Amino acid sequence: MSTSMNMGRIVFYEDRNFQGRSYECSSDCADMSSYLSRCHSCRVQSGCFMVYDRNNYMGNQYFMRRGEYSDFQSMMGMTDIRSCRTIPMHRGSYRMRIYERDNFGGQMHEMMDDCDSIMDRYRMSDCQSCNVMDGHWLMYEQPHFRGRMTYMRPGEYRNFRDMGMSGTRFMSMRRITDMC
Repeated sequence: MSTSMNMGRIVFYEDRNFQGRSYECSSDCADMSSYLSRCHSCRVQSGCFMVYDRNNYMGNQYFMRRGEYSDFQSMMGMTDIRSCRTIPMHRGSYRMRIYERDNFGGQMHEMMDDCDSIMDRYRMSDCQSCNVMDGHWLMYEQPHFRGRMTYMRPGEYRNFRDMGMSGTRFMSMRRITDMC
């Protein structure tokens, strides 16, 4: 039996090095512009979060665990944070099916652990859809958990292009197992 709990707190700051106005958040926030004019640093006091450089959980994403992030530009290459999403702590099994083509077509492989290269493990050159049955996952553009990442929570993802990820190829996947 799996359980998920939301317990996290993050404080965003308008300027680098935790300066300027701040906004404390412990839940999803689709648009931070009503709280801060910009966001250049933060402190994750507890929990895990995905932060996005555009409103409504769009654009480039970055996984954040407990710690201090004094300058998004130099640390992540992101110039601003516009939205954030909490990642529930998950206890239990992890299970995801990946598919070579959209709408669950082509080769299918079921994963229960991290995969550092779908090409090496499955001889699969592309992943265009997936079904996350258990747990929370990060999918990466390049093998060995490099490149841009995308957060996948339980659900069916029939077509990555329809999700605004046109041209994105996922080549490695990692379970979010942090007990942040």
